[in-house]
Amino acid sequence: MLNRVILIGRLTRDPELRYTPAGVAVTQFTIAVDRPFTSGQGEREADFIPVVTWRQLAETCANYLRKGRLTAVEGRIQVRNYENNEGKRVYVTEVIADNVRFLESNREGGAPREEGGNSYSGGNNNGGGSFGGGGGSSYGGSGGGSRSGNNSRNDSRDPFSDDGRPIDISEDDLPF
Repeated sequence: MLNRVILIGRLTRDPELRYTPAGVAVTQFTIAVDRPFTSGQGEREADFIPVVTWRQLAETCANYLRKGRLTAVEGRIQVRNYENNEGKRVYVTEVIADNVRFLESNREGGAPREEGGNSYSGGNNNGGGSFGGGGGSSYGGSGGGSRSGNNSRNDSRDPFSDDGRPIDISEDDLPF
């Protein structure tokens, strides 16, 4: 069995942080995910998908995510139901996120972040969430570590570009 979903979209409003009676943090927010096609009138449509995060991940999302921010969410789909005040059964489908990646830098201040995006994980681990940079999260957004002793964020030079010159490589270096 597999229940895994990855979504990239923009928050429709600021996350709502609440606490259960047992004191566990839970955050709810909705992301708008563009559909890959246009309607008959040529307009882009989007799906509005509810997301729930728990524990440390919930607090981190409430502190750093804001309306309009581009975000990646990884988790599982959950369907729950309850009886409303009118006695009708209501079904709710939502994504229970265990990994949230902030895909845009924080323009309004707050904690500094690397341009490649930060990943905040939570879920079933008892220690709460953990922070870890993800793909392209090194300074400059394209490599790893320091280049020539320079850890400048403005150094976005591609170390693999050939500048139109032939590559100097010996036959002994080729793997075939």
